[in-house]
Amino acid sequence: MKLVFVLDCSDPDSLADFWAAALGYERDTYQPPYVRLSDPGGTGPELLLQRVPEPKTVKNRMHLDLRVSDMDAEVERVTGLGARIVRGPFMDDGWATTVLADPEGNEFCLIVTGTGS
Repeated sequence: MKLVFVLDCSDPDSLADFWAAALGYERDTYQPPYVRLSDPGGTGPELLLQRVPEPKTVKNRMHLDLRVSDMDAEVERVTGLGARIVRGPFMDDGWATTVLADPEGNEFCLIVTGTGS
């Protein structure tokens, strides 16, 4: 079994550039309705960006958490790629967390683990 995440979006070809840079993944060419992103080390799950006709209207029911070591540096890096801050930073049960949205509004979190975690 292999875990693959699928993210609905209106323009997978351009959104793939954001997510490939944010995750350090490699992207394949756009083969409608998908663009496949994969971990160059082969250990992380694939991310498929899927073109859908309807716009995003509410909060994601599932989102990506990216565990990082330096919140300020990562927020600066991903906002430089086109993300926007939705909320934070704030402490969530001992974990420094910032909620962001990709260029199409899909939420994801940057998280720094608490002490000793």
